[in-house]
Amino acid sequence: MTQLAPGSVLGIVGGGQLGRMSAIAAARLGYRAHILTTESDGPAAQVAHAITLGRYDDHDALRRFADAVDVITFEFENISADGLDLLSSIRPVHPAGHILRTSQDRIAEKTFMAENDIPVAPWRGVHARADLDQAAEALGYPFILKTTRLGYDGKGQARIHDASELDAAFDSLRPHPLVAEGMVQFACEVSVMVARNTCGDIVTFDVTENRHRNGILDISLAPARIAPDLAARARDLARRIATALDLTGLLGVEMFVDRDGSLRVNEIAPRPHNSGHWTMNACPVDQFEMHVRAVTGLKLPSASRHSDAVMKNLIGPDDMALWPEIVAAPGLLAHHYGKAAARPGRKMGHVNVLFPKGALPGEFGVEAALGPLARPLDDA
Repeated sequence: MTQLAPGSVLGIVGGGQLGRMSAIAAARLGYRAHILTTESDGPAAQVAHAITLGRYDDHDALRRFADAVDVITFEFENISADGLDLLSSIRPVHPAGHILRTSQDRIAEKTFMAENDIPVAPWRGVHARADLDQAAEALGYPFILKTTRLGYDGKGQARIHDASELDAAFDSLRPHPLVAEGMVQFACEVSVMVARNTCGDIVTFDVTENRHRNGILDISLAPARIAPDLAARARDLARRIATALDLTGLLGVEMFVDRDGSLRVNEIAPRPHNSGHWTMNACPVDQFEMHVRAVTGLKLPSASRHSDAVMKNLIGPDDMALWPEIVAAPGLLAHHYGKAAARPGRKMGHVNVLFPKGALPGEFGVEAALGPLARPLDDA
């Protein structure tokens, strides 16, 4: 792939906050962003050069969109892989449709990991009710039952404690098939953002430690507070996955750190990722610019950081009620997504807090630095 010249148009499928921040990064590099979206005033549309309004499975809208851009990427996975195939028949699409298909389906994703010797938690596919009994016997209680598609932020899953819960969980989680996952005795969850271009050049950002609240990412700490050799292994796993997928673009790789020091990949996301938002203020080139560079054929610079960082999500009406205090607080670097309705559980923005490199504080220091957003980190 040759480098796209300044003034070229980057097509982004999806109109949410990841598309918004990707469009801003594209503008910094001299590109114009054209968004395929269902919302005329959504987060990405507010900052885009142009938009095409239409459903992600509307072939007429897809063709109009593709004809208006030079290269295409996407900002979330809950779109039609068949639609991406149509787009790729008109314009280059990065990451490719086969990567989206793998990440969209947990069984396909875990099968890919097994075929490439990537460690994951024990799992079983559940196509019929009888499969669930066999999975329970193999995995033991408790275990997690998940939909294979469309689950995010804690949705589409249930923790099964004993046999009495099997029927209700199987009936309530749709569509089938499902996937059953054994519980990992994990010490923490980490993630790695990895970028790869068409020349096969790969860069990885520093490993990030993630804390969740009510099934939604709450805080990310960069760098993760894990041993250097473990961080090196996590970055190596991310590089191996990107290479095996023949990735062009950016990929988020979520992993569990087991109490015995082993790593198990949880899932992958072929796009910018919430746990990479700290890079926007702590790195010379953030995840969004790296994504744009990869899909437009530009050189990938070092994914280095100049500061340690804490990222805190702003969720729903409670956090947004503090917005005047947040933007007034020294040290809180605020990012608003432009969403009008602050519904419960909805990601409305985030803040980053920077510290000198190598000086990420402990729990009380992080809590104090968050100012009006402070609460104990273990209050999950």
